Amino acid sequence: MSEQERPEHATGRDSGENPPPGPGGDGVQPTPDPEAVEDELAVAEAAVEQASEVVEADIFTVVAERDEYRDTLIRLQADFENYKKRVAKQSDDLRERAAETLVEKLLPVLDTAELAIAHGGGADIAQLCAALFAALEKEGLERIDKPGEPFDPNCHDAVAHEPGEGAQEVAEVMRSGYRWRGRVLRPAMVKVRG
Repeated sequence: MSEQERPEHATGRDSGENPPPGPGGDGVQPTPDPEAVEDELAVAEAAVEQASEVVEADIFTVVAERDEYRDTLIRLQADFENYKKRVAKQSDDLRERAAETLVEKLLPVLDTAELAIAHGGGADIAQLCAALFAALEKEGLERIDKPGEPFDPNCHDAVAHEPGEGAQEVAEVMRSGYRWRGRVLRPAMVKVRG
């Protein structure tokens, strides 16, 4: 047989068609080696496991950082709220002390007006004294000057004593005392009976 008579596949020449698939040229894929497949599968599984461990560790790290930041933020918010409350309380206390100081400075004016009224001062002085006390009373000033009430050393300053029977009571108020918003600002100077 001459080369021209031989079939194409026998000569190994290509007539423009693709050679048959597979290493043997017979169109059949070779069977993979089961051990090689198992080795490749084991390597792939190990790589996946290692990657999942890294991802899992990264997730735990991110979650821990998130929790730490959240806790820090919660503490910071609580500290800021406490700071705001503390500043508001200090501001209120400062206003309270400033008002109390002003009232303490005005008490001698009230005392002078009461003395002027007691020594025959006119209606003008009485009206001025009443207006000043009314303005201070609206802000929280109370007078301690009721004769006949039981003696209380917390709000009365006993400067004289007269005999009597029973429990001690206020016989006479010599100078009015005052409370400012429930706290004794100046005790009343009194004569005690009993």
